[in-house]
Amino acid sequence: MKDFHFYAPTEVVFGATAEEQTGKLVKKHGGNKVLVHYGGKSAERSGLLDKICKQLDSEGIGYIKLGGVVPNPRLSLVHTGISLCRQKGIDFILAVGGGSVIDSAKAIAYGIPYDGEVWNFYTGEAEPQSCLPVGVVLTIPAAGSEMSHSSVITNEDGDIKIGYSNNLSRPKFAVMNPERTYTLPAYQTACGAVDIMMHTMERYFSHEDDMTLTDAMAESLLRTVKDSIFEVLVNPEDYRHRAQIMWAGSLAHNDLTGCGTVGDFATHELEHELSAMFDVAHGAGLAALWCSWARYVYRENISRFVRFAVNVMGVTNDFTHPGHTALAGIEAVENFYRAIGMPTGIGQLIGRKVTDEEIGEMARKCSHDSNRTVGNLKKLTREDMIAVYKLANG
Repeated sequence: MKDFHFYAPTEVVFGATAEEQTGKLVKKHGGNKVLVHYGGKSAERSGLLDKICKQLDSEGIGYIKLGGVVPNPRLSLVHTGISLCRQKGIDFILAVGGGSVIDSAKAIAYGIPYDGEVWNFYTGEAEPQSCLPVGVVLTIPAAGSEMSHSSVITNEDGDIKIGYSNNLSRPKFAVMNPERTYTLPAYQTACGAVDIMMHTMERYFSHEDDMTLTDAMAESLLRTVKDSIFEVLVNPEDYRHRAQIMWAGSLAHNDLTGCGTVGDFATHELEHELSAMFDVAHGAGLAALWCSWARYVYRENISRFVRFAVNVMGVTNDFTHPGHTALAGIEAVENFYRAIGMPTGIGQLIGRKVTDEEIGEMARKCSHDSNRTVGNLKKLTREDMIAVYKLANG
């Protein structure tokens, strides 16, 4: 077991009336002039945006609004937000939406007090010394950004998608009402479930095998999401199972399911290049890649893949052939993805196979021109990345 430092300062307000406390929470956490940041028109059509703004009015809190966040949030909108907030004297960022909105809000919060280019934080050229406080009204459970220290932004100049993590950006509060997820399309719901599970799976597949409690929590979370996603795809207004998925999304990425382990986020890194190049849904991209990654690396810790196959995917353990059990677990994940309408390869995801040139370009960007590896269970070089992309290409 590795020594660890667990830090989860976000105040969570969870339940069917949770958003009614938003104004008071902003005031409690020091907001006087707020940027209300959101995505498309669904926040307006649902009435949620008006409801939030009325609460800010009732608390005497000034605000301005900035919508337009898209999946794989863009650096250009972050720049717009930083400029607008500086002009208006904003001192608090309120994200109303899912992971893309929250990530964009975090980037804006980093950039307002910084004299340089905010992208420098994502490229590793600079470290922030301060960050405006961020609050969240969550409407899409998936990314876990509402309790994490992570933010992922896409720079349109070169289609570069990079994640950055710093505890300064952990949200001060997260308001979560499962009812706000009832209208999510089935595809988006399934993408969210994949992303949630992946955040825990990438912490779970580790060389550390002696953190029994963390493993048990991780396995329980994975089983719960796996079971609940089928329920909500059949009945989108199933509050109980929507609530399981929403809470799992937060716990999967606030580091709880990785305490004592060293995770492997290679699939996320590989997917960032896939979604940057083809602008696909992040969860679907993860589904298209994970099984190929798993087949490429499972021999690095077969016992861990066996445990996952048995305890999470319900595979019968073939004690005489651990490798068979491990591979059966990977196949079970593949079947699960198909059952919830997710792709299991790149061709299914984008409608065609990627070319060797496109694979080479994704590997080049992911490896930073061969200057880094990704992953920990097996450290993937540029050549390894190409091999995984090719496996996923079918």
